[in-house]
Amino acid sequence: MTLTSDTPAAQRLLQVRTVYAEPAARDSERGRQVLARFPDAEVVEVASHWQIPELHGNAGNVDRWVRVKTETLVLGVKKSLSARPNGRSADFIAPSTSNGCAMACAYCYVPRRKGYANPITVFTNIDKITRYLRGHVQRQGPKPEPDQVDPAAWVYDIGENSDCSVDALVSDNVADLVATFRDLPTAKASFATKFVNRDLLGHDPRGRTRIRFSLMPERDARLLDIRTSPIGERIAAVDDFVAAGYEVHLNLSPVVLREGWERDWAELLTRLDDELGAAAKAQAAAEVIMLTHNRDLHEVNMGWHPKAEDVLWRPELQQAKRSQSGMWNVRYRNDRKSAGVRALRDLIAAHAPWLRVRYAF
Repeated sequence: MTLTSDTPAAQRLLQVRTVYAEPAARDSERGRQVLARFPDAEVVEVASHWQIPELHGNAGNVDRWVRVKTETLVLGVKKSLSARPNGRSADFIAPSTSNGCAMACAYCYVPRRKGYANPITVFTNIDKITRYLRGHVQRQGPKPEPDQVDPAAWVYDIGENSDCSVDALVSDNVADLVATFRDLPTAKASFATKFVNRDLLGHDPRGRTRIRFSLMPERDARLLDIRTSPIGERIAAVDDFVAAGYEVHLNLSPVVLREGWERDWAELLTRLDDELGAAAKAQAAAEVIMLTHNRDLHEVNMGWHPKAEDVLWRPELQQAKRSQSGMWNVRYRNDRKSAGVRALRDLIAAHAPWLRVRYAF
């Protein structure tokens, strides 16, 4: 397929040639639906979606980082279901209905768990997952008091290891999740996204799904947000998603400290103030997330996108921190991080005072 500037974004992201599939996933109703969307793809049977030598731990895939994301899908069955407490973006992290992504943001944490390639893996047992979520929500009962996550609803992040807007190009899992939470008066779904998928406008969320558009200055996005929707397109989508019944928040992330960063964030916030409508502003809230990077991902990026590391890998500003999963991440030193958070809060107060900051870290 020849790609041009007129090629739809979905086709640029996904030209699937190979689908690795667990037999149970391949033969399920959802699995058959996914395969029907890519009828020309070769289907390769695998025993486990986590044990695919051609993908996981294959250092040679660094040279094919984007191609693997474009041409490969994986179908699996989600074995263990749990809703983990969170407290920042959400009250709980819902069981994943997918992991991996067709986009290639240079700072993304997802490939840290999957070795040298992280194409989309779709979990096909969606009925079991949504049934578990309904039961979990019921067991919580009404939310006893407001918190920074939400004043009334239990919020479940449904896209911790993926981008749901892109997942919706592959399967109906996201549509099923939106429909599930539509009927749960004490809970909301939530996911962050860097891709504008206008098909989601027809899902009728009725205020029970929160979409968090991730934003950063254009200068950073052109370098770091590879294969995503342009920042202007994300901003332009906010009013439409609010009108379609979504709660729309903004992720100001990651905040990258480099020369001129405060000027560029001021320009972005001024643009939001100029372009967003009154309805969007009235319900808006933001998360401010300073950059966290990873030593292993740094090495991967040096193999395919070294220019990104000029701003992501700043040892003179950063300190090591072991993550909950046991990996060594790097983040800005405490003094630099706290100063950066204060500076961005001041910029929000000056240029977008209507934008409530839910949390910053």
